[in-house]
Amino acid sequence: MQIGQLAKRTAITVDAIRFYEKRQLLRKATRSAGGFRLYTTHDIEQLQFIRQMHELGFSLIEIRELIELRTRKVAACESVRELLKHKVTGIRAKLRELKKLESELASDLRRCDRELKHRQRHAPSACPVLDQVTEK
Repeated sequence: MQIGQLAKRTAITVDAIRFYEKRQLLRKATRSAGGFRLYTTHDIEQLQFIRQMHELGFSLIEIRELIELRTRKVAACESVRELLKHKVTGIRAKLRELKKLESELASDLRRCDRELKHRQRHAPSACPVLDQVTEK
């Protein structure tokens, strides 16, 4: 099949397919006599794997490593385990950062709410959140 058909079957853009080829995540396509790229069902499976790993948050470098590990089958299990442990550790760190950010934003929101209620009874003052930012 040609690149347009592959794009339709995988819901991945032609540009993305070419990008994956350049980054050697997808094997270089053979060419027809007319110079068109030709792909197989293996390429469909490879692109689906790339998409799934990308959706799980793996970088292109990590996806390339996973693709290489896929060819080793049984021998790859320990390497995949280590890669997954590293990924989970990174996600947990991001979650801690996001929880801290959420807490700070919620605190700022409460500060804004208090100021807006205060303005209903008194003369408005500067936004306490913006004043706090300049003090930090």
